[in-house]
Amino acid sequence: MSIRIGHGYDVHAFGPGDHVTLGGQRVPHERGLVAHSDGDVLIHALCDAILGALALGDIGRHFPPGDPQGKDADSRVFLRRVAAMAGARGWRLGNADLTLIAEAPKLGPHAAAIQANLAADLGVDADRIGVKATTHERLGAHDSRLLRRGLGERQRHPPALPRLEVEREPVRGQPGLYAGPE
Repeated sequence: MSIRIGHGYDVHAFGPGDHVTLGGQRVPHERGLVAHSDGDVLIHALCDAILGALALGDIGRHFPPGDPQGKDADSRVFLRRVAAMAGARGWRLGNADLTLIAEAPKLGPHAAAIQANLAADLGVDADRIGVKATTHERLGAHDSRLLRRGLGERQRHPPALPRLEVEREPVRGQPGLYAGPE
């Protein structure tokens, strides 16, 4: 089995609004995120990690921030397209471990729904998607001070994409999709 590992990172500033979107889940918050699309930092970073593992650049190359089609777009559409790119090259997600770094909002009450959304979009079992959060605990780093003052949130994680075996069998009724050993 061949494995590739990618790394994703995304950050958006807080702005006007009453929620943020994290992993396709609308999370109530006193502010929103400033972004061309829905500003979903979890999905944007996951897309970057998958694209990076495949040596296909980053999310901005495939979904440019100035593209009118991406205005206020649901980032789950981006993730499904990136998953399709991986599948077309014979890859599928092995697992992803996502960590949101933010003082607020709290991720815990939404983690299971986020995990289910991402698993559905990637076509994997939910137990292959880890979702967690942390804060900087006032360690004194410059970006930590910005985050504590509520100027933004960020996320990072490394997913792994195992290569499908060479021997593959088509899934009945779905040309181009393959079932094979993990």
